[in-house]
Amino acid sequence: MAMRAILAVLLLAAAPAQAEIVAVRPFVVVDDAVVRLGDLFDNPGTRGATVLGPAPAPGGRLVVEAAQLAAIARANGIAWRPVAGTERAVLERPGRALGREEMLLALRAALRGQGLDETAELDLLPFAAPMVPERAFVQVTVEGAVLDAAGGRFTATLAVMAEGAPAQRLRVAGRVVPTVPMLVAARRMAPGEIVRAQDVRLVRVPASRLRPGAAQAEEGVVGQALRRPAAPDQPLLLADLAAPAAVERGQTVTMVFEVPGMVLTAQGRAMEAAGRGATVPVMNLATRAVVEAAVIAPGRVRVGGVR
Repeated sequence: MAMRAILAVLLLAAAPAQAEIVAVRPFVVVDDAVVRLGDLFDNPGTRGATVLGPAPAPGGRLVVEAAQLAAIARANGIAWRPVAGTERAVLERPGRALGREEMLLALRAALRGQGLDETAELDLLPFAAPMVPERAFVQVTVEGAVLDAAGGRFTATLAVMAEGAPAQRLRVAGRVVPTVPMLVAARRMAPGEIVRAQDVRLVRVPASRLRPGAAQAEEGVVGQALRRPAAPDQPLLLADLAAPAAVERGQTVTMVFEVPGMVLTAQGRAMEAAGRGATVPVMNLATRAVVEAAVIAPGRVRVGGVR
C-alpha cells in the first residue's frame, strides 16, 4: 500500500504542468468594431486576437449561447465545453445617440447658402437619432438640402460617418422659426434697484413666444428702477420699470417758487417717492402746507400750487 502511494506521488511529479483553465467571459464590453476570441474566453492562448465577426451596433448587445460557444471553441482549438448547458457570453458595445446640435450645426451650414436667416432657429420634426460609438470621431455631412423660404420648411439627408461603424443616412425635415431679441435679468433683483448693463442680457426667442410688453433692447431699461422683483432669466417688462426716484419718501427737499422776476426757495418734506419729471406732494416745513411740486433734480422740486 505504501509503495502504491509512493508511485502515485512520483507520477504526479513527473506529469507536465496542467494547462491554464479556459473559462467563458459572461459579460464583456466591446470597444472595437469586431469581436475577437479573447472577448469570449479567458486565457485563449495565442489565438486571443482572432477575429470572429462584427461587433454589435453601437448601443447594442449580442448574446452567444452555450452551443455557439462550444462550436467556436472547437473551431479554434480552445479546450472548453459547456457543463450545464446554460453558459453564455453577453457582449455590449457602448454608444450614444447623435446629438441634435451636431445635426443642426451641419444643417445650418448647408441651408445658409440658400438664404437661411442667421437669427432663425431650426426645428426638426421627430426622428430616431442614429447611434454612434461612444468615443468615436463623428462627421455629419448634408446631402440634398432644400429650403422653402416662403413656407418656412426644409428637408435634407444627413450622412453620418463614425470610426468603427458603417455609414448611416437619415432623412430629416423641419421648419424655420423666426426669432426676436428679448431682454432678461442676469441675476436676482429687488424692487427699487437701478438696472445696470451687467444686470441684463439679450437672448433670442421664437417670435411667437415674445411676451407682450417685454423689453427688446437695453435702451430704455438700463438706468431705470424696478417696480417688481426679477429672477434670473426672467423677461423684463417695460411696465415693471420706472424712472429712478430722484426724491425719496420723507426726504427733505428744496422747494423752488418761481414768480415773475424772482425765484424763492424753502425747505419741504416729500410725502412720496418720485422720479425726475414726476409730480409729488411736498409739505412746506415752515407753513405745514402741502403743495404739488414737480421733481426737477435729485432733492429739488418746483412748486406748482397749494393742494
